Amino acid sequence: MKQQIRLLLVEDETVLAGVVKETLEMKGFEVIYAADGHEGWQLYKQHGPDVCVIDVMMPRKDGLTLVQDIRAIDTHTPLIFLTAKSEVQDVLKGFHAGADDYIKKPFSMEELILRIHALLKRTLPPATPPVQQQIRLGGYLFDYPRQELHYGGETRRLSQREADLLKMLADNVNNITPRKDMLLSIWGDDSFFNARNMDVYITRMRKYLQQDENIQIVNIRGRGFKLLA
Repeated sequence: MKQQIRLLLVEDETVLAGVVKETLEMKGFEVIYAADGHEGWQLYKQHGPDVCVIDVMMPRKDGLTLVQDIRAIDTHTPLIFLTAKSEVQDVLKGFHAGADDYIKKPFSMEELILRIHALLKRTLPPATPPVQQQIRLGGYLFDYPRQELHYGGETRRLSQREADLLKMLADNVNNITPRKDMLLSIWGDDSFFNARNMDVYITRMRKYLQQDENIQIVNIRGRGFKLLA
């Protein structure tokens, strides 16, 4: 990890933004601030932050649109939503857009900082490469350290969470990987919202692996998932 973490904060509530920015800077972060999604998009492209904290409801360009724009060119940088909404569908929209985590207002700065560090920890390269760096799955070659999935001369870049999910399934190929184990290992807890988020990721992985009809991710109801290869 860099000595100083560069964080993009996109929040239109100036008082809240000021508190968050000041607190994070006191904790050693370099904070780049944008007051709306349009400005946030420009600053993201200009500075290439290590992590982004983005409000959902903003003028000019809302947080969902901003995250979609970022994810169109960057599947790696951790994105955290700030939201005043607690409805399931609003949270799921955020995950579908590409967010890695969310935190509801009002929130404690301690919780926000812990969530930031947890996401950044997962994006760091391993201190030592795993023994099995490349895994053959049917016609696919999965390179976990590089977060790449190769098939027929084409390469798909995976996000850290997508790579972690596929690695866990591949390490237990043709056997059931318990749902709770996946949630605790990759998301940190087995809450309802994280469970729904994982289902979104499973759907993505099925799409990524659909070129080989012999590869399947099967839902074992009430238990977990099984990668058949």
